[in-house]
Amino acid sequence: MPETARFELHTPHAPQGDQPRAIDQLTGWLQAGVREACLLGITGSGKTYTVAATIARLGRPALVLSPNKTLAAQLYSEFKELFPKNAVEYFVSYYDYYQPEAYVPSSDTFIEKDASRNENIERLRNSATRSLLERRDVIIVASVSCIYGLGSPSNYEQMSLDLAKGQPLERDDLLRRLTQMQYSRNNLDFRRGTFRARGDVIEVFPSYEEERVVRIELFGDVIEALLEVDPLRGEILAERASIRLWPQGHYVTPKERVRSEE
Repeated sequence: MPETARFELHTPHAPQGDQPRAIDQLTGWLQAGVREACLLGITGSGKTYTVAATIARLGRPALVLSPNKTLAAQLYSEFKELFPKNAVEYFVSYYDYYQPEAYVPSSDTFIEKDASRNENIERLRNSATRSLLERRDVIIVASVSCIYGLGSPSNYEQMSLDLAKGQPLERDDLLRRLTQMQYSRNNLDFRRGTFRARGDVIEVFPSYEEERVVRIELFGDVIEALLEVDPLRGEILAERASIRLWPQGHYVTPKERVRSEE
């Protein structure tokens, strides 16, 4: 039987009408291994709540697929409200605009490919990947773009970096590892996906964080402190005994894998 997770459903309302029966049936079918089930209901009948209650009772990670970004955003907002203590994540295409290359024979015109990417959606996509690898109480609300490959999950996990207070670590080795994880050094324009180094203090702005920077303080070749810091005010938000940093993007490959392919 799959490992269960604790989902905390927060709502002042109890199931009403046909909802209790629907929740019982959906839960029973899924526990019995039924692969397909259909929940029918008119607009406003509480289908999202019914699905949320089923997820909470089953205790399994869930993928909620939406046909478009608009509905995905609505569902994401609703599930975030229902599960404030769990990892509800949003995974849609990061393109605000995408024009594929094309040729118009009538005017002998070639149109170059053009695209505009949304940095906040990229952060949400990276946050979703991180949650899947770190915990079980995860609900991913996604559009159909999630069916496209993102590279190897094992490569992504292998490229992560575990840090702990008191751990031996040379400064140059740390900077090298961050670069391999596709973080770029930028002491002036410090933003998501970059790191900066000032003496024995290295700050990393993870690609999946919105308002937290990881500060690594070294004393010689040993990690003296691991801190979570506000990127604007520099205020210390938390002190950590250990932390795991994930790659800046999804398409990463360990050096060992590259050598084996050559």
